[in-house]
Amino acid sequence: MKLQVLMFYQDDPKKCTAAKMVKFNLAKSIKKIGNKGLVLDPFSEQILLPKDKSLINAIVGIDCSWNLTDPVFSKKFNGIKRKLPPLLAGNPVNYSKLNKLTTAEALAGALFILGFKEQSLELLDKFKWGHTFYDLNQNLLDEYSKLENEGQVELILKDYGLL
Repeated sequence: MKLQVLMFYQDDPKKCTAAKMVKFNLAKSIKKIGNKGLVLDPFSEQILLPKDKSLINAIVGIDCSWNLTDPVFSKKFNGIKRKLPPLLAGNPVNYSKLNKLTTAEALAGALFILGFKEQSLELLDKFKWGHTFYDLNQNLLDEYSKLENEGQVELILKDYGLL
């Protein structure tokens, strides 16, 4: 699956996971989002489901600071907007915080849910903490990759004590 990042250059460039993905040709930096791009938007009304795979040709991560998400995500983006179901961050800055993911973690989570598990794990291998994200979320990701509807997310979260 093609990975794309729309970069706003708001964070420390040395810690920017999107820049690292572009550097290693794991993602392409873009200026405009196509209509069949799946935009990972934490404020979307709809949760990413495995069946969304048939609607898209790329996954787009919006790379911005968590402190500036409101102005960034208030912009009108093309594409199909979805939020990830709840996941725990494995990165050192937001370790174990729910939904405070880096761009790389968000893209890896989306890949896994959509059935691109090998590509997800290859992406995480580029980060020394990538295995931590996977270890923290392995069971959730397995469950999310079998979702048939959004209502099932609440049941999964209750099972894992996250609700």
